[in-house]
Amino acid sequence: MNFRQLDLNLLRVLCAIHRTGSVTAAGKALALSQPATSNALARLREHFRDDLFVRSPAGLQPTRLCERVAPEVQTQLQLLEATVTGREDFDPALSDTRWRLSLSDLGEMMFLPPLAAALRRHAPHGRLTNISVAADDVPAALESREIDFAIGILQPQHRGVHADLLFREHYVALTSARWQPASGRVGRTLSAQQLAQASLVVASPTATFHGSVERMLQRLKLADRVVLRARHFGALPELALSTDLLTIVPQMYADMIGQRRDLRVWNLPRAAAPSYEVRLVWHASTARDPAQQWIRTQVHELFGRGRTSAARPV
Repeated sequence: MNFRQLDLNLLRVLCAIHRTGSVTAAGKALALSQPATSNALARLREHFRDDLFVRSPAGLQPTRLCERVAPEVQTQLQLLEATVTGREDFDPALSDTRWRLSLSDLGEMMFLPPLAAALRRHAPHGRLTNISVAADDVPAALESREIDFAIGILQPQHRGVHADLLFREHYVALTSARWQPASGRVGRTLSAQQLAQASLVVASPTATFHGSVERMLQRLKLADRVVLRARHFGALPELALSTDLLTIVPQMYADMIGQRRDLRVWNLPRAAAPSYEVRLVWHASTARDPAQQWIRTQVHELFGRGRTSAARPV
């Protein structure tokens, strides 16, 4: 295998087929005809002396060699693209950059309004799109540039993905202001017994489900107290207002909602209250891109509670 004899344009085809699982889709992404793409794949197979992709009902599946090579090649191509096309004269007031991020439904409620306000103030010509990506698929979406960054309860363990800790948070209970514990002293914190006497509603969003609440309920033997499971956090305040149900939500969300509605926030038993970490994640290929650096700075200024290293790969 002689690298100097390899046409580097073929590597773009390799990455496109790996990303799409289809010769036809890869050709469309690269503006190549299907015969040209098929010919490129044949040349790649000859060079690597490996099939690289095999057919399956789900599309083309990468061989072990391809699975090892393609992600690394993709990272290096993106770094090269960022180096060649990156501009040092980024001016947010004049830029029409289109940023793509991924937020859960809860993240959209908490993070999107402040971020949009900052953009309208500092980058009025910019565009921002929230793209729904399941938590497990965020690294692949970053690698393929489907999204530029994501904010959430994310712990990606993928080469080329960087992460900054924005803040640590914990869960609290939320009820209508009229709700009272069935027994015991009424204070700011519910006891385990008071929690065990309550009827619960919890959110279990499919794409971004964070299991710490469920684990807490199992640990306290309260799973059978859940009478309603919602798909989105947005429904929980109204459910608490209109019923006798108690719901468990992040502190930041409770603070935001509680100020606007006739709701009460309760602390959970200290030993049982689940916590979590919210991170900003992005791909190494955008690490030096001025526009991406600027938007990440905005995220830190808006939501960071003690900045960690901005270039720590995970």
